[in-house]
Amino acid sequence: MSAVRDRLTDSLYGLGWAGVKKLPEPAAAALGRQVADTAWRRRGKGVTRLESNLARVVPDASPARLRSLSHAGMRSYMRYWMESFRLPSWNERRIVQDVEITDLHRLTDALAADRGVILALPHMGNWDLAGAYVVTALRTPFTTVVERLKPESLYDRFVAYRESLGMEVLPHAGGTAFGTLARRLRAGGLVCLVADRDLSSSGLEVSFFGETARMPAGPALLAQQTGALLLPVTLWYDDSPVMKGKVHAPVPVPGVEGRRERVAAMTQTLADTFAAGIAEHPEDWHMLQRLWLADLDDDDDGGRAGPRKGRGKG
Repeated sequence: MSAVRDRLTDSLYGLGWAGVKKLPEPAAAALGRQVADTAWRRRGKGVTRLESNLARVVPDASPARLRSLSHAGMRSYMRYWMESFRLPSWNERRIVQDVEITDLHRLTDALAADRGVILALPHMGNWDLAGAYVVTALRTPFTTVVERLKPESLYDRFVAYRESLGMEVLPHAGGTAFGTLARRLRAGGLVCLVADRDLSSSGLEVSFFGETARMPAGPALLAQQTGALLLPVTLWYDDSPVMKGKVHAPVPVPGVEGRRERVAAMTQTLADTFAAGIAEHPEDWHMLQRLWLADLDDDDDGGRAGPRKGRGKG
């Protein structure tokens, strides 16, 4: 049954990439909204988990407000997918004009100085479009890491898709990614990492919206070991066709003893910056999985409407 499901999953994604990019723009946008609305009305595990996560972000929200946010969140999430399916067919002008980044000079100044740079992002907006913008508008290739998905054919599709946008893609599993990233940074290169959810179960605990979550130590550790600049980035949508973003102030290396302590402090600063950006645009945070430690032991991934007693402290 698993093999059949894997083939079906791969076929559906293949249909999306092949079919959606051929639709007229208004039709693709309407399809995305329809899929989002249908999924939201069915209130499956992903939707209820999103609502549960948003309850941490907006703790004073009423149940009606949370449902409204999760509805907007699903529309934002499907906008990401519709854009991503169509992105390989966009020309350079379209990519550049559909992205607007505030404080981009923080990135361009560091690149002009031949300093390695790490861009760390939460699951907000469309990180693939942001990556295509960097390659296109700044003429700067970069290296990233992706989760090894199942089935393998689906993972291969994602790798080929992102490589077609100009990215060097490394698998998260295997243990060799960190060394390759470090070499790219020491050579003055650019590394982009989605860093608000730990995939290794060996991340660092941080306080995130007042509760304990685990986030990857890789961005801070790479910055320390290579001297690269660590820049948080947040992305969001508004009512226009243009995705907005901001390059935040660099995460400083604190003056404390101990590498682990410095990495922990930098990761907490990264989490705080992510939290501020997510709080401003909660509907554009596409976190449909369990994140906080209090939820990781919950066998029912259907989510809940609010925080539960006994959760970890930050």
